[in-house]
Amino acid sequence: MKRRSFLGALGAAGALAARPGGIARAAPAAAMQLRAIPASGERLPVIGMGTSGTFEVGESPADRAPLIEVTRLLLATPNSLIDTAPSYGRAEAVVGDILQGGGWRRQAFIATKISARAGEDARAQWRRSLASLRTDKVDLLQVHNLVDWKQNLAFLRELKAAGQVRYVGITHYVDSAHDALAEIVQSEKLDFVQVNYSVTSRSAERRLLPLCRDRGVAVLVNRAFEDGRLFGQVKGRALPEWAGEIACSSWAQIFLKFVLAEPAVTVVIPATSKPGNMADNLAAGSGAMPDARQRERIAALLG
Repeated sequence: MKRRSFLGALGAAGALAARPGGIARAAPAAAMQLRAIPASGERLPVIGMGTSGTFEVGESPADRAPLIEVTRLLLATPNSLIDTAPSYGRAEAVVGDILQGGGWRRQAFIATKISARAGEDARAQWRRSLASLRTDKVDLLQVHNLVDWKQNLAFLRELKAAGQVRYVGITHYVDSAHDALAEIVQSEKLDFVQVNYSVTSRSAERRLLPLCRDRGVAVLVNRAFEDGRLFGQVKGRALPEWAGEIACSSWAQIFLKFVLAEPAVTVVIPATSKPGNMADNLAAGSGAMPDARQRERIAALLG
């Protein structure tokens, strides 16, 4: 993205943020909860951001302005995690453009993935990812959906030893993969696992999440909103009267806090292209989290 185009989009993002009755601002950085990566003790903000679908856009200021504002809001808390992948269309390149244009690379914890077959395909994909992200290293590299996971995990460890990657992990997004993920966590030394988990998809609680906690593996959670389906289930319904007990003012915050109340979870990574939604998501990272009784009350609302 050319600098002139970025500045135009940045100006549009500023206008978007300044609209009367416009977006809420992110909670102050000090209010955001931080959780440690077990492998190192490094602390990450509990709300990160996914990019699948939302960052697959063109170069026009109209396309980029909301994403610049979304990113700015996220990175108000330094070291916030941005998760992307080469299989997400243009998302890596858009992330790279926005971070470079805003001078925000040092504020972001970048996670991407290897989804190519092991060997030269994976190596070539990695080179393209670095070029797209406009960086010479990433914070977290993950084997995407267990593609050639043994060989690709060895490649990731090679990159970690060379200083191009700080942490390595594996990912999946469906319940049927949880047993396979658990077997790998049991047999391999990993820094991160990324997995689907929500108030209505709790399979990971049975074995995978306790195992990650016991083995000192950080957990990233995708699909916390079930690709938006949870909002359909509560459409038109008022928040429960006890929502204030856990500092929630929206259904999104209730769904995110349900996930964050699981002790094994390190960061949840909802995707959005709307600044208002990002501000709302970020608010879930502060204040009281539900206890076990409150979690079951949330689950009962969706039962």
